[in-house]
Amino acid sequence: MEKITLSELNYLIKEAIGTHLPTTYWVVAEINQLNSSHGHAYLELIEKAKRNDKIVAKIRATIWQRTYTILKPYFEDSTKYKFEAGIKVLLCVTVSFHEIYGLALNVIDIDPTYTIGDIENRKLEIILQLQEDGVFEMNKQLPLPMVPQKIAIISSETAAGYDDFVNQLQHNSYGYKFYYHLFPAIMQGDNAEQSIIKALDTIFLGEEIFDTVVI
Repeated sequence: MEKITLSELNYLIKEAIGTHLPTTYWVVAEINQLNSSHGHAYLELIEKAKRNDKIVAKIRATIWQRTYTILKPYFEDSTKYKFEAGIKVLLCVTVSFHEIYGLALNVIDIDPTYTIGDIENRKLEIILQLQEDGVFEMNKQLPLPMVPQKIAIISSETAAGYDDFVNQLQHNSYGYKFYYHLFPAIMQGDNAEQSIIKALDTIFLGEEIFDTVVI
């Protein structure tokens, strides 16, 4: 029986991957975890089954600093969404294997239009479900002041949309003065629903009365 060392086996795996997966691939995945350190981004990418959201694939990925400093602002400027865990992305990757750190993907490019389309599709699915449940028009039955001036806002503190909304309030062309209060919530990912409902409960149960709630 021929014996080889672990480092020799890992070297053979590295050589095989380099030989059989030498090119780049455009991969659809969801960002499950994202951590940054020293300018680099370290991701855990997953794929979920459509029927039950069960994870069917998982792999580590890295965006090195030189690439991350370009891709992150490019993605966020294009989509108006934060590059974070909980979003689906289309990434251009190479496959690498390190003798110590194992298998991983190196991200070299991203297609923001895929994420925009995925978010729009999920939004449409939610609207269709609300219509099917007969609750889509319920909000229109509530009375609204001519000029709502006390506004509760449910948003992530770092969301670009939140900054844009507040900027429009503060610099509206009519000179109206608005009072607004932010109720922070997670707006994307698996915990978004519970977080938004918790914020709504906080507004409803609080002593302060608002003219409207903006999500």
